[in-house]
Amino acid sequence: MKRILAHFFSWIFLPLFMPSYGILLTMYVASLPKDLTHASMFLLTPEMKTRLLLLFFLFSAAAPGLSFLALHQKKVISTIDIENQRERNIPLLVMMAYSLVLFLLFFFKAPDHVLPIAFYALPLAGLLVTSIYMAINKWIKISLHAGGAGILVGFLFAYYLEQQQFNRWILPAAIFASGLTIASRLYLNKHRPIEVYTGWTLAVIITFGTYFIYSNLI
Repeated sequence: MKRILAHFFSWIFLPLFMPSYGILLTMYVASLPKDLTHASMFLLTPEMKTRLLLLFFLFSAAAPGLSFLALHQKKVISTIDIENQRERNIPLLVMMAYSLVLFLLFFFKAPDHVLPIAFYALPLAGLLVTSIYMAINKWIKISLHAGGAGILVGFLFAYYLEQQQFNRWILPAAIFASGLTIASRLYLNKHRPIEVYTGWTLAVIITFGTYFIYSNLI
């Protein structure tokens, strides 16, 4: 039963899904920004929310996922969840490329930051996280699952620092989801403790820092 749950949480909290979970939470759970001159995720129109969420999910989850399936079919990677450390460079490059495309798409198609900061900062954070993971992968098989969980937590903490009102249960829930993710990867013996804790901590710091710096530059 424990093994089934560990696999279940590993799939529910796939790293490709975590940024979209963050977008969903900030779009559909009520919050009020401190600076009303910044566009609010929650106050977007329903039509705009749907369009932006679909676009974000397409480039951050669906397209990379299909690319991984193609790589698996061509025997570039031996498993879909990229267990082999030596096979990770190309999938990480794929994630970097889609993060860059998504950032540039929002940056040039929605200039002057007419959209909420998250749509610019989150893809940029994904680009930085994956590029650093690619460098670290030479030494340790850093956990992508833990990294996805860290991106979610770092993003939510940075976002809600700018809100004067928000549902406070979200942050503990995100940390709890991170715990489930990390525990599942350790239980399944997919990673050593240093690989999951390093992956999570780096992702939190990079994502939080990227969002915070980006929001203060505009």
